[in-house]
Order: sequence, then C-alpha cells, then structure tokens
Amino acid sequence: MIEHAGHLPGLDAQALRWRHASHTAWGESATIALPDLDEAQAKALCETVRNNARARLKRMETARIVDAIDATVARLLDREHPLRRKAEHLLPIVTGYDRETVRLGLTSYLKTFRRPQLLRFLAEDFANPAVLDGFQPTAKGGFLRAQGPELLLHIWAGNVPALSLWSLICGLLVKAGSIGKLASAEPLSAGWFASLIAEIDPEIGQCLAIVWWKGGDEIGEAPFLKAADTVMAYGGNATLTALRAKLPITTRFLPHGHKIGFGLIAREALDSRKSVALARLAAHDVTRYEQQGCYSPQMLFVERGGRVSPAEFARHVAQELAAIAHRHPRRELAAAESSALASWRGTQEMQAMGGAAELLGEPSDPWSVVHVEAPEDLSPTGLNRTLKLVAVESLDEVPALVAPYRSFLQTAGIAASPNRLFQLGERLAEIGVTRIAPLGRMTAPEAGWHHDGRFSLLDLVTMTEIEQSTEAASEGFAPYVD
Repeated sequence: MIEHAGHLPGLDAQALRWRHASHTAWGESATIALPDLDEAQAKALCETVRNNARARLKRMETARIVDAIDATVARLLDREHPLRRKAEHLLPIVTGYDRETVRLGLTSYLKTFRRPQLLRFLAEDFANPAVLDGFQPTAKGGFLRAQGPELLLHIWAGNVPALSLWSLICGLLVKAGSIGKLASAEPLSAGWFASLIAEIDPEIGQCLAIVWWKGGDEIGEAPFLKAADTVMAYGGNATLTALRAKLPITTRFLPHGHKIGFGLIAREALDSRKSVALARLAAHDVTRYEQQGCYSPQMLFVERGGRVSPAEFARHVAQELAAIAHRHPRRELAAAESSALASWRGTQEMQAMGGAAELLGEPSDPWSVVHVEAPEDLSPTGLNRTLKLVAVESLDEVPALVAPYRSFLQTAGIAASPNRLFQLGERLAEIGVTRIAPLGRMTAPEAGWHHDGRFSLLDLVTMTEIEQSTEAASEGFAPYVD
C-alpha cells in the first residue's frame, strides 16, 4: 500500500513527481509517497495559497475558523473515523512508536485543539481577540487591528506524531495562508489534517498547503523561503542558523531549536506514600515519545532530607521504567541513536566503576537510570529512556547547576510545596526557564502555552493602529460638519 502525503491545492496530482520512502516497524511495512515539486510548481503553489488567503481567509470571522478546526479535531478524536484508524495503523510503522503510545498520545494531544482550548489560545495572546476580525477600541484611545502574515512557512522536524499541528493551527487562527514542510520522519499527520479541514470548509482548505523537500535541498526550498512573509522553523541549532542566513532580511524568522528538560524534587515530596507515585509520573515523562520532545526530562535533581533518599527514589524510577517497558516497548533505534546511547551509557559505567555513580539497568534493558551523590551540572543523556538523578543538599543549588545552559533551557518539572514552588520559580525564571510543569505533565503543555517563552499567536501578527488623534481629525471631514 502507498500512502500519499501532503496537501496541494490547485496543483494537478497527475503532473507531480513523487519520492517514495519505505518504513518498517513492528513487523509491518508502509510506503509513503512524498510530493517532489519543481520550481514552477512551488512558485505556483505559493501564489495560490497567498491569493486564496487574501481573498478568503482574511475575510473570515475567527469564529468560523475555530468551528472548522474544532470539527476537524472531533473527527480525528473519533477512533472509528477512517483517518483516525489510518493514523493508528500507519504512524506506529512510520515513527516506530508502539501502537498504544501512538493511540494514547494522539488522543491526549488532539484534545488541546477543541473549541474551548482554541478560545484559550486566543484569549491568552489577545486582550480582545476581535482584533483579528477588525479594528477594536484600545484602553488608551484609538483603535487596533491584528493581521497575520499572508504567507506563513512552517518547517517541521522530528518524529513525534502530529506535533506539526500546533504551529499549523496557530497559523490558521491568525488567518495566515500557510505552507508546511513535512518532516521526513513524520510526514503524514499535517497532510491528513489539511485534507480533512478542506472537506469540512473547502475555502479554508484552499488557504493551506503541505509540501516536502529533502533536507538541505537549496533548490527545492528556495521558492518557499523567498515567498514567505514569516518562517517558523523547528530543528537543530546549526540547521536553524543556516536557515536564517538564507532568508531575506525582511522575513520574520521564528526559530525553535534544541532544548533540554530537567526536574526538581523537594524533600517534602519524598515519603513512602508519595514517592512511588511520583516516580511513576517521572517515568511517564521520560518514556513518552522516547524523550524526543524539547520538554522531555533528561536529568532530575533530588533533594536530600526526605524519608526516601535520592538513591531509593532512583530505584523507584528504574522499577517504573521497567514496568512501562512491558506495556510500551521502546521503538527500534537508528544506528546513530544506538551509538549515542551506547556512548553515554559507557561513560556512566566508567563513573560507576569508580564509585562515583550507581547505574541501574542492564545493557540489554530498553532504559537506563544513573544516580550520583555529588552535585553536577545539567547535561544531556543518551535519550530513548535514559535518565540521570543528581542528589543535592538543597534545591536552591539547582539554578547555579543549570544556569550555564541558559540558551537550552525551557521546561522544568517540579514536585514541591506551594511556597517552595514559587521561590524556586523565581530563581528558575531568572536563568531562562520558560515553563514550569508538574512531573507527569512535562511532555503535555497546556493550550496557549508560551513556547520558548514567546507567544503562540501574537508573534505571528502585525498590529495596525488608528491613533486617537487621527480619529479626531477625521471628524473635520465628515459630511455633517457645519
């Protein structure tokens, strides 16, 4: 079976070239046909999306767009819908994640984009979301109007199922004509979403396209980079730096690079009643999509002085990871991933042999936990269910241990009392942490969260202001003036 990826309004599918990619996992195979556009087709597609957005999307009420997204998500949440069934069948083969991980992950993630949550997106960034539909009065006087870009280019990376929907939906909410570049490791969800919303509201479907080009193909990417007003890109820092250099100086660039997540566990959270449940939550964050998300924890700082010691808590986490591995097998790793994991584990084994660390889990296990008693700086692990627990006398030490990596900080998970939560939150905010979540929810941001400390919608728009003095001056030209 061949599944065609993408969504290409206005282009003749028969005239397109298709690049076939084969995927195998869990004893099954799938072939994905990726659209391979030439320069003329790419330029025509950009013009089509831009013109349709000008003529249709920009003139729509935001409420209509919200309704269409909500209806699309409702269908994708319906496990009997053909596209949902296709997603549950193909995404495990393409991404390598086990079927239950995909099923549960899709449901949890898609619920972020129902009508109540979409309204939260709007309310979070706009005091009056009606500014997206027309000029609205401001508190200081005058009127304000928000306009999304005519052509917004999304460049996605990674293999987390449906992660692309976040930026794609944000683009729709600000009425931007959108073109999304598929990630080769997950080339399906965005096209399915676009095709489904086109069925529900054909006019919206004409205002977005889902394309593909091979990473690093400067000829393939050039028409899109040149045409876009705004580019939102995800990927490694080196890739994003190179991409920035290719863009016109007038193009708004919104990059989201690599991040590293970590957790802090206070002594008051470590007793025999709470610690096992807390370890289960931490293991869930580590396991979900094999730490491929920028918000996944790689290191936990555990405070001494609780009824359960950091060493005991490390063993609780190891037991929970072992239990999860039976329910949710780890995906098969690529050669580079296996090599990186083996290298990281080898380093930890050397520390353990010297007595500086305790390494839990055998080389054959699909997880590894390392516990160290001496404080050490934040550092990445081998990913794919690898975690380091660092014992500290006080969580007040942690900001200094992670501060050197300010540019890579985003999400911190905290288990602490209310007073300490806010005390630590102040310190973490000072060193660049932009999201503080409970353990168990680190990998599930709330609707409207400020990704990397920025705005989901407000960063995409341009504000036009009619000053109060302009309105007053216009009175002099009214037909009713004496």
